[in-house]
Amino acid sequence: MQKAQCGNTSANMAPGGRRVWGDEDEIVAAAIDYAWRRIMRAPDLVAAARPAADLALAAGTAITPWGIGGAAALKLFDRVLAPATRAQNGSTNLAYIPAAPTRAALAFDAVTSAANIFAGTWEAGAGAIHAENETLTWLTQLLGWPGTAAGCFVSGGTLGNLSALITARAAAAASRPRPTDGWKIVCADSAHSSIWSAAQAMDVKVVTAPVDQRGHLTGAAVNTVLDSTTGVFAVVATAGTTNAGLIDDFDDIADSCERHHVWLHVDGAYGGAGLAAPRVRHLYSGIERADSFIVDPHKWLFAPYDCCALLYRDPAAARAAHSQSAHYLDAIDRAVHNPADLALHLSRRARGLPFWFSLAVHGTERYSRAVEQTLTTSRLVTDAIRASDHLRLTIEPELSVILFERPGWGPQDYVSWSTRAAETGAMLCVPTQWNDATVLRMAFVNPDTRASDVIDALSTLR
Repeated sequence: MQKAQCGNTSANMAPGGRRVWGDEDEIVAAAIDYAWRRIMRAPDLVAAARPAADLALAAGTAITPWGIGGAAALKLFDRVLAPATRAQNGSTNLAYIPAAPTRAALAFDAVTSAANIFAGTWEAGAGAIHAENETLTWLTQLLGWPGTAAGCFVSGGTLGNLSALITARAAAAASRPRPTDGWKIVCADSAHSSIWSAAQAMDVKVVTAPVDQRGHLTGAAVNTVLDSTTGVFAVVATAGTTNAGLIDDFDDIADSCERHHVWLHVDGAYGGAGLAAPRVRHLYSGIERADSFIVDPHKWLFAPYDCCALLYRDPAAARAAHSQSAHYLDAIDRAVHNPADLALHLSRRARGLPFWFSLAVHGTERYSRAVEQTLTTSRLVTDAIRASDHLRLTIEPELSVILFERPGWGPQDYVSWSTRAAETGAMLCVPTQWNDATVLRMAFVNPDTRASDVIDALSTLR
């Protein structure tokens, strides 16, 4: 690695010519070299959290009046802090919804940070915002939305869902008075927990509609709720439920929303990436009729944390809901694309740039193949579970989440096996609940995951 050259500029000079921060050349070079080595090496599959007291003792005190120096701080991170974090991109990390960013995306995340771009307004971050918009255009094309659709990148699905629902309520409030019993959101129990968090933050109610025997929210169920409930300003459907990877019936739900003049928001934080996979694209029929949509590229589109794409079929309602006004903001040109006008934020980094760079490097076709690869892996594992004499498939998977069980086991058996598998580095696979029973769950988002490795690990469930 070539040593970084950090010029002795006036920007970091104190009065009298003395540097405020001292000579940082060496630590900058060391940090960049460390980042390169972290990107290039395989993740540590047994890295895990430590008890808080144990970690505090091992870390000691790093924040002191005069600092501990760059070498000591970097060593502390490498030897103590980083090993106490989970390897999200491990090929056998199948817990929760992991992440598998490309090396190109990870590298450009470092470039993005180094560029230190304010990407809230076009005036400050036009180049970065242009690149982000190109990426968002690819997503709107996958949705089948018009070229006038627009959006921005936010930190994650929780903020994306909240921002979309704020927009939906503002649109409803502009056309009808506030109901006497308050505004309401309709969704299924299978919707992500962030919908309830958003409702609490907005001081609105959540009304749940039942799912059918397949676990899907249907238009019929939504229509029944809308017929009997006043004040509904949005229906939230899910493209890939977090727990089971199921896709709601968008076409029928859209019919019901149009009939009742209600905003349709689709939470595709995990499963929205499946739009790029031809083999499952038909499952999303009707999603083109949604009013807003989110997908987290840091889940199944191979971007680093944190990155959620928030999109509106017609962004005018979002600008009306989110544009901030203040004397120091009066100079902002509202006729251009300002991401700060489209979500609940003002200051923001250009978090879509690593995703853009990876797409530019690899191309959309390779992205589609990568999503298809994870689906293939999940199907091979599904077939192995189905053929097993000691495991049972809980439901037929639709995307890349598999729920399965070990007949005869109770909750503690699953926890014990999961803990042992994590400690040995064989697999990260944690229990969940399905129909009030404890089962195991695997989420495949990493194209480097090999079905044979997973199947071998599952053999220990005997």
